[in-house]
Amino acid sequence: MTRDWAKTAAAILGGLALAFSGLSADAAPPSVTPPSVTPVAGTPSLGLGLYDLKALGYVVEEYFVSGTASAYALVGEPTTDGRWQVTPAASAPYVTRIVVVRPVDPKKFNGTVAVEWLNVSAGVDSPPDWSFTHRELLRGGYAYVGVSAQRVGIEGGPSMQTGMPPLKKSNPARYGTLSHPGDAFAFDIFSQAGEVVKQGKVLGPLAPKRVLALGESQSAIFLTTYVNAIDPVAKVYDGFLVHSRFGSAPLPQAGSMMDRATPRAPNGIRLRPDLRVPVITLISETDLIGGNLGGFYGARQPDNAKLRIWEMPGTAHADSYVFTVSAGDNGAQSIQTLAAGWRPISNLLGMKLAKPINAAPQHHYIAMSALAHLDAWVRTGQAPPRAGRMTALPPAGPGQPPTLAYDDNGITRGGIRTPWVDVPVAKTSGFGNSGGAFGGLVGSTEAFDAATLARLYPGGKAEYLRRFDAALARSIKAGFILPADQVEIRALAEASYPAG
Repeated sequence: MTRDWAKTAAAILGGLALAFSGLSADAAPPSVTPPSVTPVAGTPSLGLGLYDLKALGYVVEEYFVSGTASAYALVGEPTTDGRWQVTPAASAPYVTRIVVVRPVDPKKFNGTVAVEWLNVSAGVDSPPDWSFTHRELLRGGYAYVGVSAQRVGIEGGPSMQTGMPPLKKSNPARYGTLSHPGDAFAFDIFSQAGEVVKQGKVLGPLAPKRVLALGESQSAIFLTTYVNAIDPVAKVYDGFLVHSRFGSAPLPQAGSMMDRATPRAPNGIRLRPDLRVPVITLISETDLIGGNLGGFYGARQPDNAKLRIWEMPGTAHADSYVFTVSAGDNGAQSIQTLAAGWRPISNLLGMKLAKPINAAPQHHYIAMSALAHLDAWVRTGQAPPRAGRMTALPPAGPGQPPTLAYDDNGITRGGIRTPWVDVPVAKTSGFGNSGGAFGGLVGSTEAFDAATLARLYPGGKAEYLRRFDAALARSIKAGFILPADQVEIRALAEASYPAG
């Protein structure tokens, strides 16, 4: 529907957030004139997939949003408890864009709008949370809005060097009037975009009842700062899905998070204990340990009345769903086509990796459950289930990362249990790969050999499926996989079992 999907997948993988720093807010929100909203005809530049959204009852629209944004300055030190304070600082004009995907029929709208802070780590806007959760968004009747919150996606700047131009260079005729004053203003731009959505100015006939904020990787790191510092005064969003963050968060005055010269806050930044609205934090193995990025392990904290942390064993920061399945996954593909997409690949965007990338489906299915639970939590007050944490051993010494604890099959213990870790046919991990810009983010898949499969499932495929069914039922009962996905998941398991 938009740009070449392979390039879009690279942008989604820009989830590698080399991004850190910290902040919060009890200051009064800046007083500004409401932004102007201008519809833009034509097809927006954003990788929403290769399927026809119109055929699914959705329309895609783009708007330019312009106004004056405030920057925020940190008051005091960025403490690790997340109780940050900020004060409004400079102001600057801006012109950004938002992309709206909404049901055509108002009767199909469930009242919730999911607003994604678009990821820019690869140098362009990409919608990884749309990619992970669009099946639930579409079947559930949500509206979706992607916000160009950061400067890099509009103007260009430090990135993972994928060679993909920002909006103003890729299509100057369409986007040449956009103007972003810098990432210190991104938080207020995101607030103002949320207000535009809440007021229904960009939703056609739809009347929103709830507005949720989503962000993955670098965007999740920015949302960590937003939750700790900006949300207490802005009070725009009704809930947050903070997806695949690492251990820190940007300072308000920091600028681009891909610039190594940017001042950074310490690792281990938790979310403030007095959250205003519900937050779900979704963490893969890659995020927890972090490699060179300062993992989420140091930012772990207990769940509370408005916080749930879901850790997913066997998962990577990005995986086969992002690269080979999501683009065509319109909910109507055959199981054979889906299963073919899930086959592990080791050639990624022209780069040869040391091993096949992570091909465990649970990240996608758990992300959809997290979105549905966040919506229900905001709508009804019913909190999501609590999840166990992945079993990790403390660092062996200063400067060393923690290590995961594995079972006899090499699969991480603890965390959210799913059929792919309790009844495996392969060792899937958030680590163990290398090659190219993304080797450290895509994890790995090591298929079990025939002898291992025979040891695990002496009754062959029939025994495997019986045990898979039981594990799937447990995951659904626990609330981490949606009942709507049961039939598809079971069919995938049958289609994907290794041939004798």
